[in-house]
Parts: sequence; structure tokens; C-alpha cells
Amino acid sequence: MSASQPVIRVVIAEDQAQVRRGAAHLLSLEADMEVVGQASNGVEAVELAQVLRPDVILMDLHMPVKGGVAATREIIQLLPDTQILVLTTLDDDETVFEAVRAGAHAYLLKDAAEDELLETIRALKRGESRLTPQIARKVMDQFRRLSGAAGAAGASDPGASSSGKNEEVLNDKEEKILQLISEGMSNRQIAEAMFLAEGTIKNYVSRIMEKLHANTRIALALMSRGKAHPR
Repeated sequence: MSASQPVIRVVIAEDQAQVRRGAAHLLSLEADMEVVGQASNGVEAVELAQVLRPDVILMDLHMPVKGGVAATREIIQLLPDTQILVLTTLDDDETVFEAVRAGAHAYLLKDAAEDELLETIRALKRGESRLTPQIARKVMDQFRRLSGAAGAAGASDPGASSSGKNEEVLNDKEEKILQLISEGMSNRQIAEAMFLAEGTIKNYVSRIMEKLHANTRIALALMSRGKAHPR
């Protein structure tokens, strides 16, 4: 690591002490990373985030007192510059969606390789978003469901479309990139397949994540309006 490169300050939020210590040990071996705090529940995670203002938080979703989704939502509101890396399990569809809605920046399966975890932390520090193929498939499913729900709400209330939802759907290129991610292709492979620079693909992934966060909130608002004003 060059002298000018800042250390990535990390907080680990995980209720299992053994897992927490293992992650802390792994990160401590990296010259460009420092574990500045560890939390065993969501309340501690929020408190540590406010005091320590880390660059990245590794967030387990299932913790006592306050879960990872609620903690993520609160931290994003308080500290928008702090990046949240959600660690989840493959069969946790609904909670993954809740974490997406809360505004997390990256999603990894708990059994991800060590190198993948480290590279994702570095990518977040650079302002990138990351999706594994498994999570990308969940994201695609959520987009389809939300698009249908928002479309139905807009049909019952034509004025609802003025909220800007149409600006947040994926364009053809973004849909293609998300599909290729879900098929297991790396950013470099996608760049080669689409004749684009790898950096451009990374930007597209970040934009997809931004759109997903906006899309979930807008769709929820439309559905809420539909319930509040039944036709």
C-alpha cells in the first residue's frame, strides 16, 4: 500500500463471536484495512457507526435487539457516506429485499471466498456497488415484481406515474448487464462481451443499485397510495 492510500476503516456487525473474530482477523492481515469496531447486535452497530464513522460496515442481517435491515436503514439515513456490505444466505429472499429497500450498497453470500470479501470492501471504498450472481438473480426478480406492482397502481391512479417511477426502470443495456452478472460473468467478461470498458461496467452496476433503491421506494409509495385510496 502506498503512503498516500488511506486505510479502509471497517466495523463488523455480527452476533456470532467466532464469525466476528474470524472476519476481524482476516481483515487485520490486509495493509489497507483496519477493523475499528465490532458490534454483536444492530443497536451496537448504529452506535459504533455514529461514533467511529467507518468507511464500510459488514452487516449481518439476523442479529438480536435490532436486526441488520433496521440498522442499515438507520445508518444510511445518519451517515450516507458509510458503505454497507450485507452478508446474507442464499435462501433469504425476503430479508435480502428488505436490505435492498434499506439502501445497502453491496451483497455477498456468507460463504463467499475471502478474496471476494476483501475485493468487495475495496470496491465499496472506491464508490462501486457489487452483486454476486445469486443476489443479481434476486434483484432481477424484485425489479420484475415491483415493476408490475407499480404499473398496476399507476393504472388505477394515472397521476401516480408523475412520481418519476418511469425514470427508474432499467434500460436495455442495464438489463443485459444484470442478466450477465446473474449468469456468473465477471465485470471484465461483461466488458469484453459488450465491447465496453471494465470501468464503464462498474459504473453501470452502481447505477443499477441506485435505481433499485429508488424503484423499491417509489413502488412502495404507489402501492401505499392504492391502499389508502381504494378504487
